[in-house]
Amino acid sequence: MDRLRQSVFSSLGPRAVGVRFVDLFAGSGSYGLEAWSRGAECGTFVEQGREALDCLRVNLAAVAKSLQVDAAACVVTKADALTWAPADGARAGLVFADPPYAMIQAQPGRFFEQFDRLLVAGGDGLVVFEMPGELQLSQPGWELIKRLGGGPREASACFYRRVAAA
Repeated sequence: MDRLRQSVFSSLGPRAVGVRFVDLFAGSGSYGLEAWSRGAECGTFVEQGREALDCLRVNLAAVAKSLQVDAAACVVTKADALTWAPADGARAGLVFADPPYAMIQAQPGRFFEQFDRLLVAGGDGLVVFEMPGELQLSQPGWELIKRLGGGPREASACFYRRVAAA
């Protein structure tokens, strides 16, 4: 998993710098915290599990200390990642999603609806969606632009963007 996430950030390169992010199903916060440590504007971590939230807060404090910045720059929210909306209505340039895999197969369309609500308008927003390697998702209005990993029984990271209107 660490190798996959490193590949994700190598692929993102400077695209993560200065961008606001949302980390859905944040767990320990690994995607968002890595983005923050690589120059992203801090964003929002959305998680429901109490234990995961406790771990996330500890990790956030450690990364903030390492970066010598205020952890309050980031928002940690206890909420359902598929229904959460930012209170200020601000949209993100980068959305990470690492949901339970069974949930993806049960309701893939709900994920893309949420991504659409959270990403900046226009074509610049990008989603990094972690899913099982054997799963192939296509959604009208969305384009898979890159897939990392994804062998049988391995996690993959899929980069999606909205399809530009013709």
